[in-house]
Amino acid sequence: MDELARAVEAALFAAEEPMTAEALAGFLGDAAPGDVRAALKSLAEDYEKRGIHLVERGKRWHFETAPDLAHLLRKEREQVRRLSRAATEVLAIIAYHEPVSRAEIESIRGVQTSGGTLDVLMEAGWVKIAGRREVPGRPTIYATTPEFLEHFGLSSRRDLPGIAELRATGLLDPVDDAYEDLMADTAAEEEPQEEPSDEA
Repeated sequence: MDELARAVEAALFAAEEPMTAEALAGFLGDAAPGDVRAALKSLAEDYEKRGIHLVERGKRWHFETAPDLAHLLRKEREQVRRLSRAATEVLAIIAYHEPVSRAEIESIRGVQTSGGTLDVLMEAGWVKIAGRREVPGRPTIYATTPEFLEHFGLSSRRDLPGIAELRATGLLDPVDDAYEDLMADTAAEEEPQEEPSDEA
C-alpha cells in the first residue's frame, strides 16, 4: 500500500463523519483529488473481504460493518423507526422528484401534506431544505440527504428502484395497479372502430 492510500485510510478512520474525495485531498494538504479517488477505490477493493468495508454513499466515503456481520453487533433492543403511510409517500416523492416544493408534493399525492410529516422526515435526517424555488412566492423546496442514501444502502439516487422493480416486489398498491388496468381497458373500448368495407 502506498503512502497516499495509508494517509487516506488513517484520515477516514479518524474522521467523525463521511468525507468526499475533495475534502480528503484538502485535509491531506497537497494531494490531488484524482489521486485520492484512485486511492479510495484501491482501499475499497482491499477491504472487500474484511469485517469492515470502505463504501461510498452520496459521493462521501466511510467505513461500515460488512453486511453479513451486522447481526453480531446489533443490540437486542433495536429501535425501529416506523413511518406513517403519508410520510412514506412524501419521502418517495422527494426522492424521485427532488428538489420539490410542498405544493408539488401535494399535487402528486392529491391530498394536503401536513408540516408535521415533513418535520418527521427532517428529524430522521433523511430530508433537508434545499433552498427556494425562484417563482412568485419563492416556496421552500426539499431534497434527500446523504444520510437517506446511507440508511437505504444507496450509492446515489440513480440506484432507486424503477416502477417495474417496485411492482415485482409487491410494493406498489394493487388497487392502483387495478385502476390503471381498468383505465387502459376503458380507453381501448372507447377507440373508434373501423367500419367494414362494402367493397367486394
